[in-house]
Amino acid sequence: MDIYVLLKRTFDTEEKIVINEGKVSDEGVDFIINPYDEFAVEEAILLRDKHGGEVTVVSVGSEETEKELRTALAMGADKAVLINCEDLEAQDQHTTASILAAFFQDKDYDLILGGNVSNDNSTGQVGPRLAEQLGLPYVTMITNIEVDGNTATLKRDVEGDTEVIEATLPLLVTAQQGLNEPRYPSLPGIMKAKRKPLEEIDYDDLDIDEDEIEAKTETITTFLPPEKGAGKILDGELEVQVKELVSNLHQEAKIL
Repeated sequence: MDIYVLLKRTFDTEEKIVINEGKVSDEGVDFIINPYDEFAVEEAILLRDKHGGEVTVVSVGSEETEKELRTALAMGADKAVLINCEDLEAQDQHTTASILAAFFQDKDYDLILGGNVSNDNSTGQVGPRLAEQLGLPYVTMITNIEVDGNTATLKRDVEGDTEVIEATLPLLVTAQQGLNEPRYPSLPGIMKAKRKPLEEIDYDDLDIDEDEIEAKTETITTFLPPEKGAGKILDGELEVQVKELVSNLHQEAKIL
């Protein structure tokens, strides 16, 4: 099987978010593989080990993303590709999906995996957008996948229940928590990763017009939610508490 994994570099989940002049500051911040993408990397490796083939991880980003790609190689992926778009002034999910679509135009693949969402923007758009541009069927939020020949049987979360879907390859899927337990890179894996191929290409080397990848959205400003005030405990009989609650909602919270 020819399997590709979409990978994004994101803040470490333990990092404190700091806003500076309307933008999220990345000064002194540690970066990691987006946690949902780790599920995708792990599942790709498991499928390759079961069915044969190779796993290629692909990321659209800056040169700093090489660290996360090397981590995926240390986990067991075979190859990595970095599509450098550092020169682009404005990017959004449309930009990323369009660059990836241009990259995949001349590629052979059976399965493309990605994380359901990223832990920074959490839009969940890149996978479905890419599938639409490539004309691929896609299934999001999968918690299980079994491949038999040209057929994939998938389970996905749907409002607290499970949906079972059968689809034919080639196929794009996005991974939900519970799909697997991502492995930690071993020391031998880390050493092997240094010798595995990591190709870097510029986005403008792809067959794509810059107008096609122009961002469709613009972030005006970013801000933290207001701090929550202390809770208030109401005393007295139930009828008195209800009257006080209604009064507080009307006069203080101003929502009635």
